[in-house]
Amino acid sequence: MAEMVLCRLMDPEGITLGEPIYVPLQTGPLQLTHLTNNFLNNEDNLPYAFYVSDKELVVPLGTHFEREQVSVENVLTIVCRQQAVFRTRPVNRVSATIAGHEGSVLCVSFSPDGKQLASGSGDTTVRLWDLNTQTPLFTCRGHRNWVLAVAWSPDCKHLVSGGLDGEVCCWIPETGQLNDSPLTGHKKWITSISWEPVHLKYPCRRFVTCSKDGDARIWDITLRKTLTCLSGHSRGVTCVKWGGEGIIYTGSQDCTIKMWQVTPDGDLCLTSKLEGHGHWVNSLALSTDYVLRTGAFDHTGKQYSSPEEVRKAALKRYDQAKGKSGERLVSGSDDMKMILWEQSVSDKPKKQMHGHQQVVNHVCFSPDGQWIASASFDKSVKIWDGITGEYITTLRGHVRRVYQISWSPDSRMLLSGSSDSTLKVWDIGQRRLKQDLPGHADEVFAVDWSPDGERVVSGGKDECLKLWVG
Repeated sequence: MAEMVLCRLMDPEGITLGEPIYVPLQTGPLQLTHLTNNFLNNEDNLPYAFYVSDKELVVPLGTHFEREQVSVENVLTIVCRQQAVFRTRPVNRVSATIAGHEGSVLCVSFSPDGKQLASGSGDTTVRLWDLNTQTPLFTCRGHRNWVLAVAWSPDCKHLVSGGLDGEVCCWIPETGQLNDSPLTGHKKWITSISWEPVHLKYPCRRFVTCSKDGDARIWDITLRKTLTCLSGHSRGVTCVKWGGEGIIYTGSQDCTIKMWQVTPDGDLCLTSKLEGHGHWVNSLALSTDYVLRTGAFDHTGKQYSSPEEVRKAALKRYDQAKGKSGERLVSGSDDMKMILWEQSVSDKPKKQMHGHQQVVNHVCFSPDGQWIASASFDKSVKIWDGITGEYITTLRGHVRRVYQISWSPDSRMLLSGSSDSTLKVWDIGQRRLKQDLPGHADEVFAVDWSPDGERVVSGGKDECLKLWVG
């Protein structure tokens, strides 16, 4: 075999970094990282992962060629993907099993700073948990039926929940008290909640809910009223996202996704309808979801002294996450497929993503926007390229339907929860199971990886919350 190979380095969007270059076969990820940083004139030595024919390069090129039987007669294309500068520790053990709920745990969510945890249950309560002592902190009573969704504001100041009773409860996180009476307006149960991003408006006041009644509603938590009712779907709305460009996306059982432009003053217009699914839209995800969720909070823990500084920090994080490809949307449906949209460019699908054999229940972009994960009732999790929508791999190990997934903040690992009563942690670079986490006595409905990377939470039919650490 030749001692040198001609390589072309390329970013995930297909843009080449400099001219092709000959490198020795002993070249591995470390040397390629130095080369990539030089090509890009990076002042800091940023970490990168490298892929040859969709397989991560973790050994020298010569060894990789022998293992994978790669031909080196032509120019070898190596895709460079920038990685997070911090690493999340893989979770591998239960740190606490917390009883308290008297019904199935249906939703869980860490606060954007990772310091607080909320859960919603079929027992009609929202609970707040003390992550230091790993014990119940507050039991929040106000709903009259199952709690189906909980959502923290990106500044951690507010927590709202929606229930089967069609009501929205606003909670004071410091006390667990209901902030006045529940907000009413929806005629059927609440299915999803999303907050306005910090970089668009701060302090956080507005959020949007959607319901089986076919409407979405924008609320002001300070004025405690509906600002606008988004009507137009002919059937129930299953999911809602408030995007970083001021657009609200609603996915519905009428098989469509609608885009609503919201100005800072609250004016609203229906901009377009995204069509392509043949059945209910179950899940929506934006490539910027992680930074929209966390606002100005990042791994450094930096504090800001003024609202304008907070908004600027959040905007900087959003612009970095948006990248050259812009904010992208992915949808998952009962028609067993997903669609990747470049909604700022076209209202036609960029990529129809086929492969699942049953309902796609949950879709999720990695925090860096480079991967898409999908969870299905066909017992599998699939990974796709977050920019092109190309299929990458199938992660198999669950023996029953997979309900929910959550990424580690560094985008290197994925968590899945299933009706087989287990959680699984997957290594995305190696594309294999990293950790099997049994322990629940029944189906796992809800999982979340804390935005600071420190913990994982899971909840389900056994009425227990489990906290997992590395």
